[in-house]
Order: sequence, then structure tokens, then C-alpha cells
Amino acid sequence: MDAEALRGLQAPLKERYRTEPDAAIITLRAKGEIGLQGLSCKVDTGKALVTAGLHPATGGDGSLACSGDMLLEALVACAGVTLTAVATALGLAVEGGEVRAEGDLDFRGTLGVDKQAPVGFRDIRLSFDLRGDLTQEQRDTLLKLTERYCVILQTLRSAPPVHASLRSAG
Repeated sequence: MDAEALRGLQAPLKERYRTEPDAAIITLRAKGEIGLQGLSCKVDTGKALVTAGLHPATGGDGSLACSGDMLLEALVACAGVTLTAVATALGLAVEGGEVRAEGDLDFRGTLGVDKQAPVGFRDIRLSFDLRGDLTQEQRDTLLKLTERYCVILQTLRSAPPVHASLRSAG
């Protein structure tokens, strides 16, 4: 896809969102089922089923997906797609590359060993190694715009309120 094709694809959407702002508000959903395989949760991604379980640092055997890994995978996927779209829109010659995310967890918090230890990632690093003939200014612009428009990155940086509830299923 080139910049003109991308603009043609997105132009009607952008126009609709300008004239009908409420049309741009979309609710994404994730669903999973517990109780199927020990300490696990099978997640329906809409594309495939993923069974998440305990990380080995919390007692898992490593055979199931770790939800922390899935969060980093979502960040990598979103950042990679966003970077590609931005590069295409700007007509930049990105020929490929690698996107990596890594994050640090202190499992003492998750396991309740130390009440002062945080539960969750305390630091996440996102990096890109790109192939292509890009100037430093183009690389800087590409990174800046990727950071600005990556949904998962922005959600992690400016966490919205999350409301949890517990109901009886039957």
C-alpha cells in the first residue's frame, strides 16, 4: 500500500468522524472463559483462542500464555502497525525491521510477598530496529508520530479509569 491508497482508504472515515464525532467512539471487547484447564483463562481474540495461565514466576509451568506477555505483544503489534501506517502516509522508505517490547515486573507484589512491591509492570521499554534509507530527522518524526498515534502505547502512558465488577453467572 502506498500513501495515496492509505489516504483514500482513510479519507471517508476521517470525514465521517469530523461530521459525526460520535461515530468515532467504538467499544472494543475482549472475552475469556475460566475453569476449563486448571489455573487458566481461554481468551477469544476473534482471530484465535489463546489460553492464558500462570507465569512460571508465580507457579505456572510455562505451557500457557502469560497475560503480561500478551500485553507486551499487543503493544508490539499496535506500535508496529502504527509505525508502518505512519511511514506509508509520509512516503518514507521503511523496508522492514523489528519491534520489541520488554517490561520489568516484581513478582513479590503479585504473590503478596511484599505489600510495598508494586503489582504490575514498573517499566516498559519499546524499541524499533528499522531497515531503510531514512535520515535521522525522518526517524525522529516517525518515532514521534508512532508514539502519538499508537493506541496501546497511549493507553499505557495515560491509563484510563478501569472499573471491575463481580457477578454470579448462574
